[in-house]
Amino acid sequence: MFPWGLSCLSVLWTVGTALLCAGLLLGLAQHLWTLRWTLSRDRACPLPLPKGSMGWPFFGETLHWLVQGSRFHSSRRERYGTVFKTHLLGRPVIRVSGAENVRTILLGEHRLVRSQWPQSTHILLGSHTLLGAVGEPHRRRRKVLARAFSRAALERYVPRLQGALRREVRSWCAVPGPVEVYRAAKALTFRMAACILLGLRLDDVQCAELACTFEQLVENLFSLPLDVPFSGLRKGIRARDHMHRHLEEAIAEKLGEDEAEEPGDALHLIIHSARELGHELSVQELKESAMELLFAAFFTTASASTSLILLLLQHPMAITKIRQELAAQGLHHACNCVPPATGVHAGIAPDCGCPPDLSLEALGRLRYVDCVVKEVLRLLPPVSGGYRTALRTFELDGYQIPKGWSVMYSIRDTHETAAVYRSPPEGFDPERFSVGRDDAPGAACRFHYIPFGGGARSCLGRELAQAMLQLLAVELVRTASWELATPAFPAMQTVPIVHPVDGLQLYFHPLAPPAAQEELCL
Repeated sequence: MFPWGLSCLSVLWTVGTALLCAGLLLGLAQHLWTLRWTLSRDRACPLPLPKGSMGWPFFGETLHWLVQGSRFHSSRRERYGTVFKTHLLGRPVIRVSGAENVRTILLGEHRLVRSQWPQSTHILLGSHTLLGAVGEPHRRRRKVLARAFSRAALERYVPRLQGALRREVRSWCAVPGPVEVYRAAKALTFRMAACILLGLRLDDVQCAELACTFEQLVENLFSLPLDVPFSGLRKGIRARDHMHRHLEEAIAEKLGEDEAEEPGDALHLIIHSARELGHELSVQELKESAMELLFAAFFTTASASTSLILLLLQHPMAITKIRQELAAQGLHHACNCVPPATGVHAGIAPDCGCPPDLSLEALGRLRYVDCVVKEVLRLLPPVSGGYRTALRTFELDGYQIPKGWSVMYSIRDTHETAAVYRSPPEGFDPERFSVGRDDAPGAACRFHYIPFGGGARSCLGRELAQAMLQLLAVELVRTASWELATPAFPAMQTVPIVHPVDGLQLYFHPLAPPAAQEELCL
């Protein structure tokens, strides 16, 4: 018995010593990790680093962020304030929210900060993109692209957008079972971007195949920059090369067209705009511009469209008010043609022969519809924020932001905490944007509302995106009713973009024709 007892004590002593040593080493590593970042502050600046935790050695707080999702940022904001430090994905990060703080970041482009994207994104989208340009090349490129989103261009896009959306809603109504809205919205968004913005002539099969290829590209934009077999980057490169081969034909056709011909799509407008500014774009530059347009319009618009449909379903009073506004404008009658057969998608133009009845001017008169779209983008902005790199050390809210550190400004947190929204910020209240309302946020509060960013890198396509969402709202409420096909509403994932975790399954039902509705009322 005695020797056995000694053996047990020896084992316990050994294990205890090993655990103690491991704990001491871990504690020492943690201390050195914290000290490493404390000493990285700019000593020429008397201000302290922001509060916060740099997490564990090497891993930082990345695991916490992946597990907690959006709760990670909100919990640390509550603990440390609107400016705090952390360590994510191998880099020190300053997380920023609040209108004044975000204003400093967005207006400091090219001076205090510069845009930050992963190396894999630059590889897959190319070196001739707006997102990768800095300084004067960025300003010049933005000027070239601006014409594609001018008011004159939008006026040409709106009728075609209405045709695409009208056909899509009617096809949803023809499906006997539930429609997975987020998947359908992605397919629709790609068709509209490819055909309206790029002017591609695609049949149904080509469009579906190209959409799958492009989605594979987008899914690998944030992969590790390792070009090895079976890697995400290799998959993205294959998808990119396939897209480029398809785009080359369309670009060659546009370059060969008569310069005097009126441009009909965004890509054509970019070619004309560059020529007028004395900068002839190469085929490679045009291919990369086309890919950037698709990237900018694809997931974000699909996300916002899904959020619009979800929030209208959750707040039926908003649907009633939209219908009342449409009736007051004489726009409450939808196309009454028989919906297409289930699963039919013959391009994006309306096949029923009914002329568009909405223009950019008509949309401008639909004030409540505009408020609904703004509230959807405030409550569920598709992108949660943006990343920048500090070009030099500067002050923000009493703290120093060291040169070389990443700065992440939060759109969602800024919307959720803005004091200008006197009705509960977490509630759905489109009328908070009504011009005549006493507590409506004014122009002075523009950085409290930033779904499209701001400053030198604000989204060029914001007016087009808003018009598309307005058209979708109109076509939905005057064409269909919809209901949830699942027992409960889906949870929403916010990273990397807002979307339903398991999709949004809905039943769509066509509304009775106006004549039948009048008979029912009698």
